[in-house]
Amino acid sequence: MTAPRNERALPLPVGVTAALVAGAAMPLQGRVNGALAAETGSGLAAAVVSFGTGLILLTAVVVLTPVGRRGLREMPGHVRDGHFPWWYMLAGIGGAYFVLGQGLAVTLLGVALFTVANVAGQILSGIVADRIGFGPGGPRPVSTERFVGGMLALAGVVWAVWPTLSATGVSWATIGPMLLPLTAGVLTGFQQAMNGTQTRFYGNPLPATFFNFAVGSAALVTAFLVALPFTGAPAPLPGMWWMYTGGLLGIVFIAAGAVLVRWFGVLVTSLGLIAGQLAGSLAMDLVAPVAGARIDLATVLGTALALVAVVIASAPRAGLRFR
Repeated sequence: MTAPRNERALPLPVGVTAALVAGAAMPLQGRVNGALAAETGSGLAAAVVSFGTGLILLTAVVVLTPVGRRGLREMPGHVRDGHFPWWYMLAGIGGAYFVLGQGLAVTLLGVALFTVANVAGQILSGIVADRIGFGPGGPRPVSTERFVGGMLALAGVVWAVWPTLSATGVSWATIGPMLLPLTAGVLTGFQQAMNGTQTRFYGNPLPATFFNFAVGSAALVTAFLVALPFTGAPAPLPGMWWMYTGGLLGIVFIAAGAVLVRWFGVLVTSLGLIAGQLAGSLAMDLVAPVAGARIDLATVLGTALALVAVVIASAPRAGLRFR
C-alpha cells in the first residue's frame, strides 16, 4: 500500500490565513456568476459556464504538467488498493448541488436566510465528519473549543445578516425551502473531507479538484438540458472577460479546502472558509458596492465574531470533550 505524501505539518497561522483568503474568493465568485446570470437570464446557464471554464483550465493544467498526469495515472491504483472508495471522486456533485440550490432557493429565501441555513449545515457536517473520522485526519474529538467555536461562528453569521433577516422576516413558507441550503451545507462538509482524503494520497490537490469540476460540470449540464424545454434558451454570452473568472475562483476555494482539511479537520477548515466569505463580502461592499448594498454595525461585528470563532475552534489543546 502506497504511503500518503506530504505528511509534514502545516503551521496553524498559515492554514488559517489560507482559509480566509480562499473563503474570500467565494463572494467574489458569487458577484461574477450573478452578473453572468443577469446577462444570460439563466442562473443555471451561468453555473454551467462557471464550472465549464474551471474544467477547461484544470484539464489544461492536468494534461500539461507531470504532477497532473501522474495523478490521473495513480487514481485507479488508489481505488484498487482501498485508499479511498471510487465514489469519493463524485464529491463534485456536492458543489453542483450547492450551485443549483443558489439558483432555486435564493429567490425564495433571500441571501441572508440562504447563508444562515447553509452555514448551519456546514457546521453540523464538520462536527459529525470530524467525530466519526470521515476526513483524512481521522477522528477528532468534539472538544469544548471546537464546539464553542462552531456555535460562535453560526452566531456571527446570524449577527452579520441580521439587518437583512429582520427586514425580510421568517415565515412558515420559508421553512421548507431552507432545507435546500441546509443539506447543501451538509454536503459541502463531506465534500471537503472526500477531497482531503484524495489529496492526502495524491500529494497535491490538483487531481481531486479536477474530478470535482468534471463531475460537477456533468451534473450541471445534465440539469441544464433537462430544464431547457421548460425555461427556454438563455441569452447569448456576454463579451466581458471578467464574467468568466468564476471557475478560477472556484478552483481556489476547492483546492484550498482539500489541502487544509487534512491538517485542521472539516470543522475548523469550514469555519475558516466561512469567516473568509464574510470578510470578503464586507470588503466588496466597501470597495465595490452594488446598488442597494449597505454596511451595518451588525455586519462588521458579526464578521469579527466569526473570526474569533476560528481562533477558538483551532486552539491547539484538547479541552473538555462533549459526549
